[in-house]
Amino acid sequence: MAEHSGWHDARRRTVVAVPVVGATALYLATRGDDATAPEGAATLSLAPAGGGVRAADIALAARADRRMARTAPRAAAAGVWRSEVIRTDVFRMVGVTWVGDPTRVRVKVHRPGTGWTPWRVLAPQTDVPDEGDAEDAGRTGTELVLTGRADRIAVELTDGIREDLVLTLIEPDGSKDTHQLTPGKEETRRNRRRPSILSRRDWGADESWRDGAARYNRTIQQMHVHHTVSSNDYSRDDVPGLIRGMYRYHTHNLGWSDIGYNFLVDRFGRIWLGRAGGAKRNVRGAHTLGFNHQSFGVSVIGNFETASPSNLVVTALVHLGAWKLHMHGRNPTGTVVAYSRGSDKYPSGRKVRLPTIDGHRDTNDTACPGRHLYARIPDVRRRAKARIARF
Repeated sequence: MAEHSGWHDARRRTVVAVPVVGATALYLATRGDDATAPEGAATLSLAPAGGGVRAADIALAARADRRMARTAPRAAAAGVWRSEVIRTDVFRMVGVTWVGDPTRVRVKVHRPGTGWTPWRVLAPQTDVPDEGDAEDAGRTGTELVLTGRADRIAVELTDGIREDLVLTLIEPDGSKDTHQLTPGKEETRRNRRRPSILSRRDWGADESWRDGAARYNRTIQQMHVHHTVSSNDYSRDDVPGLIRGMYRYHTHNLGWSDIGYNFLVDRFGRIWLGRAGGAKRNVRGAHTLGFNHQSFGVSVIGNFETASPSNLVVTALVHLGAWKLHMHGRNPTGTVVAYSRGSDKYPSGRKVRLPTIDGHRDTNDTACPGRHLYARIPDVRRRAKARIARF
């Protein structure tokens, strides 16, 4: 994912029409970052959204333009806006989507018992389908960020209000969380090359959210490593719900055909199947702009700009990379010649020599997968090569 600061306590073929809560009135931020916005009286409830999540999609634009233009036209022209405090029941994930050019978004959230977080930038989504792909429906937005348990939020727009700008709040519903997830020893012994991979059923995927059949690449040249830029203190039982929240945001809000990542790894070293179509097959994901057509993508759940990955995480990446790359005769410590289909770092048609196992920052203008995880990628390469030698 694209990089932004931590909290520090710390295009699907047809875009889904997402019902939105009536526009939240915004006011002009004239007093600096620590100014407190007026607080709305009503508490917004997140509605059951199916698929094991509750969600609210809040339109931010309509009333805001009228009020700002009327009360402070000169300041409105400067483009700095801040919402009222939006009171809700509990949510844990937040993102903002729109149509058109990128806009800069900051949010702060209130956590019961601990108070308000600092303002945080929500970086633009760069783990996306390739331009012109069937999933590239024109809707874009920020990364979906795991905030921790929160009950209020304020939004700041430093580039002005945008048409069709929607704030999405998601709370994973624990009712679909599963237990006894670790595959048994007998299954692991039968196939030592393939790592243990938890299924979509294990994280509670609602298959009705997918749009059409999976699409496949001719071959696999690379493994791209990402992180989700979320908190690092989630529990084992939280993980299925977090993945369902990503799935909902990718399909319903960004309009993609499925969750973007081929695989996810949690901080406990468990590997989860992301996008449908078969773990062994060359499923095309939506994770690395310009390079989805010849790769698979794995995202580690956490923020590795602020924390170091555990050895369990690194080992999971080693096992997954060795298995998938060996099937295509790729050298994990080598390089490949890749052709960009257009990223913010390499224009379409550019021939680029890249590591077989790389970080998202190698192909796009981002700090992903975070400096601490990126520093471990050389270890992943070496260990994956050594593992293949033992196959």
